[in-house]
Amino acid sequence: MDVYLGLGSNLGDRRAHLARALAMLATHGVVVVRVSPVVESPAMLPNDAPPDWNQPFLNLVAHCRTAVSPEDMLAALKQIEHALGRADRGRWAPRPIDLDILLWGRETITKEKLRVPHPGIAERAFVLTPLASLAPRLTIPGLGSRTVLELARAGGHLPLWMGIVNLTPDSFSDGGELADDASVDARVDQLAAAGAEYIDVGAESTRPGATPLTADQEWARLAPALERVFARYEGEMLRPRISIDTYHSSTARRALELGVDVINDVSGLTHPAMVDLAASSTADWVAMHNLGVPADKTRVLPADQDPTDVVERWLQERLHEWQRAGLDLGRVVFDPGVGFGKNALQSLRLLRNVQRFHRYGLRILVGHSRKSFMHHVTTAGREERDLFTVGASLKLSALGVDILRVHNVAAHAAAYRGWSHVS
Repeated sequence: MDVYLGLGSNLGDRRAHLARALAMLATHGVVVVRVSPVVESPAMLPNDAPPDWNQPFLNLVAHCRTAVSPEDMLAALKQIEHALGRADRGRWAPRPIDLDILLWGRETITKEKLRVPHPGIAERAFVLTPLASLAPRLTIPGLGSRTVLELARAGGHLPLWMGIVNLTPDSFSDGGELADDASVDARVDQLAAAGAEYIDVGAESTRPGATPLTADQEWARLAPALERVFARYEGEMLRPRISIDTYHSSTARRALELGVDVINDVSGLTHPAMVDLAASSTADWVAMHNLGVPADKTRVLPADQDPTDVVERWLQERLHEWQRAGLDLGRVVFDPGVGFGKNALQSLRLLRNVQRFHRYGLRILVGHSRKSFMHHVTTAGREERDLFTVGASLKLSALGVDILRVHNVAAHAAAYRGWSHVS
């Protein structure tokens, strides 16, 4: 039976509690198939709660398989909670671990001590967001035809941060900063510690005027860094998802063999070899709209056309091709491609209208960090661009963007934490 479990912790070493709980499931006949990114959310509290109960939760969803009964599963979860130090201090008190059965296949269970789907699931962003990262097109029994992704967006979903690791000497913002192994490893550790749920590693600049690389040249830059990343996180279920930024199908294939979770295809999943690879894999794929890679400042969308209309028509055509190729659309993430074939105003119009793309049922990623569309409203300084990016990110999160690809994850996570606590 395929089941989804919710795990949360807001007391003590939260990540360690979550990891131990996942490991302990195997002793109860439960196989963990996939684990969502870990998200943080404010504690749910009554108005008369003690101030020290206001401890943020770390939450995740685990897709599992088991042959045990729902009742035996519930008993096992209670045993794990007890073993990890959970005491009965009241419903709202901080706790080292909180385990729930969210979904049990397509079954509806109504018993005195067990209700599935879990009551309140449709209103809980800290459940829906990680669940949507695993199964965005899943529907919940008894809740109609709306998908998990639609429910998440309707319920104030939480943003997922994708941190950037550029192994390039010529990227527009930070090219050449990561010139040796130690600086690359430090950057990865910094992003993970700041709360990046995804880390996107790129070896070829796609800025205007950049020199293209061959697939072999790109892989020569990527492979050593990726190998160290996977060695660093070997055996860790709660590691960040590793993404690579590429448009070479051979590079994508090599990366998948190494264990990469996401292929960030800046050419938009348009090449037949890349589409075939996506259809045969289990990874997630980001498909970005563009008018050419590297970007070309002289090649932009027509000034007399609505950029959102143009990009939407492109997406409709791509969806038809992906479906015809047998690609699982639940694994496709759409990126409208800020700055790629759009001038500054066109990029802003796309961002303002990003909700138009919700109707296609795909998760949405936006990569707007420090980009040139900011030139006319902020200085060229990195610090001010980062502040502008943070402000834009908070708005994009409120508009239902699922993944935000940014340079300064620490600033974004801190700003969102403050925003979420007073929302």
